[in-house]
Amino acid sequence: MGWLAAGDTYEVALVEGRVVARSASSTAAAEGQRERTLPAEIRDRPEVVELQRFAEWLDRHAAECVAQVDHWMVSSLPVPTGLLARVWPDEAWQAALRDIVVVGEGPDEVGFLRDADESDGLRVVNLDGETVRLTPRTVTMPHPVLLPDLEELRTFAAELGVVQGVEQIHRATWPVPGETDAADTDVVTEFAGAEYRSWFHLSARATSLGYQVSGSRIIDRVRDAGRVFTASVGMSDPYTEEKAWTGGLSWSHGDGYRSLPLHEVGPVAWSEGMRMAAALHAGRTAPADDAQ
Repeated sequence: MGWLAAGDTYEVALVEGRVVARSASSTAAAEGQRERTLPAEIRDRPEVVELQRFAEWLDRHAAECVAQVDHWMVSSLPVPTGLLARVWPDEAWQAALRDIVVVGEGPDEVGFLRDADESDGLRVVNLDGETVRLTPRTVTMPHPVLLPDLEELRTFAAELGVVQGVEQIHRATWPVPGETDAADTDVVTEFAGAEYRSWFHLSARATSLGYQVSGSRIIDRVRDAGRVFTASVGMSDPYTEEKAWTGGLSWSHGDGYRSLPLHEVGPVAWSEGMRMAAALHAGRTAPADDAQ
């Protein structure tokens, strides 16, 4: 983006998501000199205000792209390759999609996404280190718990220096326990009892992580093999307790309240529910003994 005149003395531009200013003199332009902060006399000029609004829109757009790709990945939904090709030129979409692991129609069609083109399809780097073209009608971006070669992908990603815009291969995962362990109960208490200074602090932690607070529950809805599960972590009553604690983790179908036996919970729903409970536990108020 070029520089815009902001009055007679300064020019402004959007650089790395921030509105910056420089002197309108040819010397400053030639030497690339910029003001450290926006001069007070131009902060309210329409050119500056519009650029700031545009920067805010770009931030929202980037966040929306990440959220959409994350949804595709967590749900392992089929995504048309033509759609990926159409959005790829957009830098925000490209940042969210680049190096996501995609799977095509065959078991060998797996790789880190590097390019998408309407004419040539997708360009990916496979586990042999080769750049190949894939032209399936749709691809999936599997949740990591569904990737059979996850450890190999992690090792290879480290060698390539891969940094994913959406957390996939390095996402924390929890395997479903064996049938014997999950057959006779409908609640997980491994992460229960995390203490917070108040209900407000606990609910703020939950929403900052992207989860919803509904009454006395913190919830995450997860699509797993075509079914929608609701993972729920209980919360203590804000009207009877000064502090707050997390309760047990359970799952239900859809928006239902009847807890499912643990052996009926799908692998993605299980992993994401455990991830939520672990993240809430990690944000607890540190006991006095731990603070030393």
